[in-house]
Amino acid sequence: MPPIVTIEDLSVSFVSGQRTVEAVKGVSMEVERGTTHALVGESGSGKSVTAMSILRLLNPRIVRYPTGRIFFEDQEMLTAPESTLRKIRGNRVGVVFQEPMSSLNPLHTVERQIGEVLQLHRGMSAESVRKRTVELLDHVGIRDPEERLSSYPHELSGGQRQRVMIAMAVANEPDLLIADEPTTALDVTVQRKVMELLDQLRREMGMTMLLITHDLSIVRRWSERVSVMRHGKIVEHGTVDQVFEHPEREYTKMLTSTEAGEPPPPPAAAPEAILSCDDLKVWFPIKKGVLKKTVGHIKAVDGVSVAVKKGLSLGLVGESGSGKTTLGLALLRLNSSDGPILFHETRLDGLSQKEMRPYRKRLQVVFQDPFGSLSPRLTVSAIVEEGLIVQGVPPKEREERVVRVLDEVGLDAGDRHRYPHEFSGGQRQRIAIARGLALDPEVLVLDEPTSSLDRSVQFQVLELLRRLQAERGLAYLFITHDLKLVQALCHEVVVMRGGAIVEQGPTLELFENPRTDYTRELVEAAFVGRRQPTD
Repeated sequence: MPPIVTIEDLSVSFVSGQRTVEAVKGVSMEVERGTTHALVGESGSGKSVTAMSILRLLNPRIVRYPTGRIFFEDQEMLTAPESTLRKIRGNRVGVVFQEPMSSLNPLHTVERQIGEVLQLHRGMSAESVRKRTVELLDHVGIRDPEERLSSYPHELSGGQRQRVMIAMAVANEPDLLIADEPTTALDVTVQRKVMELLDQLRREMGMTMLLITHDLSIVRRWSERVSVMRHGKIVEHGTVDQVFEHPEREYTKMLTSTEAGEPPPPPAAAPEAILSCDDLKVWFPIKKGVLKKTVGHIKAVDGVSVAVKKGLSLGLVGESGSGKTTLGLALLRLNSSDGPILFHETRLDGLSQKEMRPYRKRLQVVFQDPFGSLSPRLTVSAIVEEGLIVQGVPPKEREERVVRVLDEVGLDAGDRHRYPHEFSGGQRQRIAIARGLALDPEVLVLDEPTSSLDRSVQFQVLELLRRLQAERGLAYLFITHDLKLVQALCHEVVVMRGGAIVEQGPTLELFENPRTDYTRELVEAAFVGRRQPTD
């Protein structure tokens, strides 16, 4: 059977003024009908550019195709007229874009956005469109689909938005589905549910799926064939078993080797608890009516007791909304809470913000998104020394500390006068870590510090954190939903759900013998091997 997509010697360039950037360089590949073919590689490797070129979705004003041809079945796509492309886009080829919140129109309801696809290609009546939209929402697992017709994207969770995007993509039962990073930024259990849904739809509708991702655990479980891209070229391709079990290129070996890490060894002696809380509560009032009377509470953290110990890492895991970040901020006294918080023997919960200031330098935080948490208007030097200024450190000592801490995190101190946008994602995260270390803290709260990074860069950052912990004796509270990262860094794990702790214990023991169904579901979603093919 001939392939559904054939790409021959494709090159893609972007032109901006006098500057031309080659994004794809001589790529050739085939996507076999009825399979899931994964296109993998790190950010900037050319994955999405290659996939979007199939439908010519790139900006025609700046994109150029110096060489190559792309066939969708017998139709050559690079030379096809716009009228032909319109008949294929959204009809015979569907696309699930990377970020549904950006791809869905915030001003239109769910019904209107899905209905537009049906009306455009099938000319269905309003009544038929509504009925079909309800069927699609039900098919992709949206509860109470009729009630969701009038919802706007911001009223949906991340998983629900992704399901709406999938419903739009499969509305006309396409022959090919291009899924561009369909699980990025989703919790591990939601990732699995989305991939199960995509695989189910593929089999039921007889579709072919081109899956673009940098998450090799998803590739291993859900794909039959894989092509590995780097710097705009395909460096290796074959069946999933061939590429994962017998990789030929060093780059592929590096990617596949970063799938998991061994947990750190247990401490030789019982370490001291540096930062702890007992029966901590963070409740947010629900106010209604003209007088804004409190009618209830959102129990973001409800009776939680944890201890962060000297020289060790405590992993705080759970899905979005489980209360992980709220707990971390409460321990740092960055939000209101009820219950004792101890730093060594000192009660922090009764201190005013002014009284807390001397303790701030010993309790530092690295936030989730380095691009958002680093001011674009400040140089790296100004960012790192900001806390030093607040704490009254003299100028000469500030400069020395900035140079020392940048060197510690593996950055060139000579670059300290540059701005955040001039650095890669991994480098920006190192800058954020340097800012946290500048005041020589005892505890570092790491709130999803690697969630936006490629897998290999994630493990580079983890190696840095391990080294810094060994050298400085730091205690980490590592907040994440990625259990593979917890396995590689943390000595102990706390699992949260709905604001409460459902299970806690040593990392290896908890992952190998989870006691609760919820923990078991998290572990299976994170560490399960390749799916067995089903008919």
